[in-house]
Amino acid sequence: MVHAVRMPKPGQMTEECVLTTWHKQAGDLVRRGDILFEIETDKSAMEVESFEDGVLLARLVAEGETVPVNTICAYVGEPGEAIPGEAPVAAALEPVAAALVPPAAPTPATPVASEAPDAAPAAAGESRLRISPRASRLAADAGIDPRTIAGTGPEGRITERDILVAIQAAARPAPAIAAAPAPAPAAPRAAPAPTPAPAPLPATSAQGEEEPRALSRMRRVIADRLTRSWTSTPHFTVTVAVDVTALLALRAELKAAGTNLTVTDFVLAATAQTLAEFPNVNSSTDGVSVWPRRRVHLGLAVSLPGGLVVPVIRDADQLAVGELHDRAAALAAKAREGTLPVDDMTGSTFTVSNLGMFGVEEFSAIINPGEAAILAVSSAIPTVVAVGDAMGIRSIMRLTLSADHRLVDGEMGARFLGAIRRRLEDVASFRNEALNH
Repeated sequence: MVHAVRMPKPGQMTEECVLTTWHKQAGDLVRRGDILFEIETDKSAMEVESFEDGVLLARLVAEGETVPVNTICAYVGEPGEAIPGEAPVAAALEPVAAALVPPAAPTPATPVASEAPDAAPAAAGESRLRISPRASRLAADAGIDPRTIAGTGPEGRITERDILVAIQAAARPAPAIAAAPAPAPAAPRAAPAPTPAPAPLPATSAQGEEEPRALSRMRRVIADRLTRSWTSTPHFTVTVAVDVTALLALRAELKAAGTNLTVTDFVLAATAQTLAEFPNVNSSTDGVSVWPRRRVHLGLAVSLPGGLVVPVIRDADQLAVGELHDRAAALAAKAREGTLPVDDMTGSTFTVSNLGMFGVEEFSAIINPGEAAILAVSSAIPTVVAVGDAMGIRSIMRLTLSADHRLVDGEMGARFLGAIRRRLEDVASFRNEALNH
């Protein structure tokens, strides 16, 4: 029986993926669990396995092609079986017909590419592109067309090193003679222009500063999602100042004892515990219905060179501060390596965004779609404040809650932030948890 292999839907918000690399040729034997091809979304790369035993009858999507999720990418079946819309395939399974008729199911507007690996392409731009997922991601972020690069990997595959070399080459100023070659004949020099022409600008000035470049796929997805959130969700913000002097002293004490926790760890712990008390802030609404969420799945914004991702800490309110530290560190490391599974980037109920390490005094964040609020964490800044009847210098950190006013009102937002502040300023429970970790 012929089985269709479709482009998977890795995440709730993912609508299309790039097929970056094929691991099987038409006619290859396929076992259940074999890797058929690799794909890339705006935030991650993953491998697609076969769920059936048989032979790869046909490949319908070319390497480097972007197609919607659920698009049929290949067929797996028994030798000699007919592909939908085609005559039976030869038992010897020589390269499949150069142009397959798509099945009756809806297909993307872009014509799919047939297998025929040795067939000449209809146009030069349709040649197959072999590129690694990391190289593809780097090229998109740098605004470089990988089809202009000669790969040095196996079978001409473009590697991350090839992209880096291309970026360095583009950054080097072009010699003046290359930018504006002098006229070859001597005669034109006998009749010079009335005024000397200005020296040409380096190529990088025109290309890197004046000519537009396309947004990377990650930035386009971020722009789309946050624009929809900002324009469809009535945001309001509430800010409180938290005295973290005692918390920073505890952090230094724990570090000296060999427990290296961060301010982010304490903020995550306080936020998770508070979300369990305020289920509305942990829920979601479309303006008509409310989706209550009793489990706290805390998202942590992590910055990447091409944008940001939000790894999710499941059941964060059930974890001690030391366990939150371990989980957050592991997720952030995978995110920066590009190996974060899609399951670890979906399903968050609330997000924390911390810019405290950059000296930010105060900021507000845009709510992630599907959530009711997001917490923005600023730097701990030494500040002159009233301490009793006197003045003193304390470390003050500002927390700003951006909330969906359809579900959270001002009073609830204020009480929510007040509860987080109380937890952060009362460090006794943190000390016991951290020392027992």
